[in-house]
Amino acid sequence: MVLLERDSALASLGEYARQASAGEGRLVLVSGEAGVGKSTVVEALADRLECAGEKRTEVTWSWGACDGLFTPRPLGPLFDVAETLGGELLDLCRARASRDELFRAMLRQINRPGRLNVVVLEDLHWADDSTIDLVRYLGKRLRSVPVLLIATYRDDALTASDPLRQALGELATQRSTRRIGLAPLSREAVGVLAADSGLEPAELYRLTSGNPFYVTEVLHAGTGEVPPSARDATLARVAQLRPEVRRVLDIAALTSTRVELRVLRAAAGSTESTLDELVASGLLVGDGGWLRFRHEIARIAVEQAVAEHRRPGIHARILAALHSVGSNDDAGMAFHAEGAGDGPAVLEHAVRAARHAAELGSHREAAAQYERALRFADGLEASRLAELYDGVADEYSLFDRWNDAADANERAIALWHQAGDRLREGDTMRRYTSTLWRLCRGAESIDMIRRAVETLEPVGPSRELARASNVLGGQLWVEGDHEAGLAMMNRARDMAREVDYPMVLSEVLNTQAFIACVNGAEWKPAMLEALEIALAHNLEASAGRAYANMQANLVNDLQFAEAERFFVEGVTFCDDRSISTYGSCLRGGQAILLRMTGRWNQSVAICEDLLRRITSAMVNRMNPVTELGLIQARRGEEGAWSHLDEGGAAADGTEENEYMAPVHLARAEAFWLEGDLAGARREAEIAADATRDVHPNVVGAVAVWLRRLSSDHAVNGPIGARYEPHLAGDFEKAAELYLEVGCGYDAALALIDAGDEAALRRALDILHELGADATARIARQRMRDIGARAIPAGARAATRAHPLGLTRREHEVLDLICAGRTNAEIAAALVISAKTVDHHVSAVLAKLGAPSRGAAAAHAQRLGLMAASAG
Repeated sequence: MVLLERDSALASLGEYARQASAGEGRLVLVSGEAGVGKSTVVEALADRLECAGEKRTEVTWSWGACDGLFTPRPLGPLFDVAETLGGELLDLCRARASRDELFRAMLRQINRPGRLNVVVLEDLHWADDSTIDLVRYLGKRLRSVPVLLIATYRDDALTASDPLRQALGELATQRSTRRIGLAPLSREAVGVLAADSGLEPAELYRLTSGNPFYVTEVLHAGTGEVPPSARDATLARVAQLRPEVRRVLDIAALTSTRVELRVLRAAAGSTESTLDELVASGLLVGDGGWLRFRHEIARIAVEQAVAEHRRPGIHARILAALHSVGSNDDAGMAFHAEGAGDGPAVLEHAVRAARHAAELGSHREAAAQYERALRFADGLEASRLAELYDGVADEYSLFDRWNDAADANERAIALWHQAGDRLREGDTMRRYTSTLWRLCRGAESIDMIRRAVETLEPVGPSRELARASNVLGGQLWVEGDHEAGLAMMNRARDMAREVDYPMVLSEVLNTQAFIACVNGAEWKPAMLEALEIALAHNLEASAGRAYANMQANLVNDLQFAEAERFFVEGVTFCDDRSISTYGSCLRGGQAILLRMTGRWNQSVAICEDLLRRITSAMVNRMNPVTELGLIQARRGEEGAWSHLDEGGAAADGTEENEYMAPVHLARAEAFWLEGDLAGARREAEIAADATRDVHPNVVGAVAVWLRRLSSDHAVNGPIGARYEPHLAGDFEKAAELYLEVGCGYDAALALIDAGDEAALRRALDILHELGADATARIARQRMRDIGARAIPAGARAATRAHPLGLTRREHEVLDLICAGRTNAEIAAALVISAKTVDHHVSAVLAKLGAPSRGAAAAHAQRLGLMAASAG
């Protein structure tokens, strides 16, 4: 088949290969619909590099592929590559090494100077979590190694919540990443292919929409007419095979897109001549010790044509064949065991596959394997069944499937009780406590952790009791019983040391660091120690919690730069291990930081992304819905209350002041912006009632709103020093302090409270830059009330004229960013403070939707904004 309309893609791949051979590694993301020819283009590159006779650089190829037939074996493509490379990587694979060891070993082994190392990972749309993390890992480390990493995937079926889509967005920001998108063939190209076939080109194009695989199948069908579908074209070729060859093809189709020859021989009992005939048909092609379908579309066509009554027998033969060759692919064997209806084999292989997937960080795949095992668990003794429910609940909890986790927790608790195992029953109650809290069922959560400790205490000291005691200690402290709470946490710490349980040591330090932060005491050393313990002992969930709480404490302390550093570290850690629960926590915390520092567009983008991915009501939705609703209220946009109502219900459901105070404060502001002072006062007073054991800066913010709303309600905790000038009526000083930490909106509110014309004009300048139209209306009304003249009607004309709403000052800052100036140099050039420059740079990046200064400069040049700013 002639390769048409792919010269540009091949030329780009050739250039990226040249750059990689020079030591500038490249990750190339090759996308397109199924059958568009992604693999064909990569194979054409291999032929081109071989034919070029490259004398200076030896080229080494390694191939791996994801399989969509069944829940995949984690890191399947890495294991494929290991079979090719051998050496250390293969040894570690056989030794079931940890994921981190495998990632590092693969990078070391493909980093061989003096040669071009090409690694191809195909069909990433079927990738398990760990394989996606592998691509992330390699993509961030390729810049100085002679590696061309090519990843192919279908881009026509990725949902907004697909983990691959999120990973692709992150990888696109790496300097080593390149993209190649393949489009279907044009009408003209289809006409060239159809020449001399006897088929009408226009009808062939209409049927296939230019999809190269579909065109090829129709042309190879040899029917003399265009069949109704590519599937029918494939089956027309299959119909020409002898029955014995067709039988082997059916077994191959139910095995995988890529079938090991020794497995196929064992399953089908086929002769070499039969296999030769199968390859000669063009439906399968040889690939070393394997056979593979030319395309997954062809495999599906054959598979779907296999009669339903024949399938169990075929799956049983494949399962027996895998056993006979000593396969360790439990994921594949679990799939075939299910197809064969072999319950005991399903339980054996699915549970092993689930545990291995969890070890490698493929939590979605682990959950799917536990679900498979549970489908065949009727008749199991209570303790074995409870273990399955515990396992699947733990996996659900790592990627925000909390409703499903709750159902599994409840079943496991009942089963452990039935089995008379109080230790496991109490431990599952402790698990269920966290699930209930995540679902904003605070009262039930409190009751459950008390029951857990009561159940575990008669058993005596244990890891389970230590962990439950820490959770109960934290809950007692939240309820206001500080002495009992700290005593329970110290008991948990001592017990953890006694039974050698680092996880509880990390968790206790984490909770106590949070308490110290709320009390205005030194907290960072304890939180850092909690993080260090978690990382040293590979405690992924504990490390994720430590990163999230570190960030939250720093945001509350108004230490935004350090909070952003831990956000980047933490979200990278969580994303690299597919721990989306804590990744979502961190992103929600970042949305708060961005809103507080005036980067509202970026905050909104994070919130909208989180809400697309987290669809059920739970704690991880609380921050994004509240932040999105608050920004919408400030901008005067529709939809604010639907978000703020959800946030309020979630916060109240937790029954924790840490969440209730800020969420009700956001609701108070929204009422104030609408002119409903009674509603605003009511919400602010609810927030005030929730200020016991809350961070002093949150208490200070509540106190400021109570003053603004003329409420005599009192807060219940110490007030942060930064808020004292505002409460004392020194509004200019208050505005200065807010601007000092980058909180421009809070500065504008302080200036509105000042009430004089000069302060109100300054407030309007800030509010117009932020796009806070609703708040600006209040400032303008205050100006009318005091008889001010020439009141600005809205954003300045220059700002409105700019395609992205940049102010004149932001124009100037953008010019200097494009000139490569540092913030200090910009401050000197414009005779403004470094803090003010920080504010303007953040605003520019937000309005351009750029993640960095370099990206902002490139975007400005593409849009021709330099000309706009020059005037």
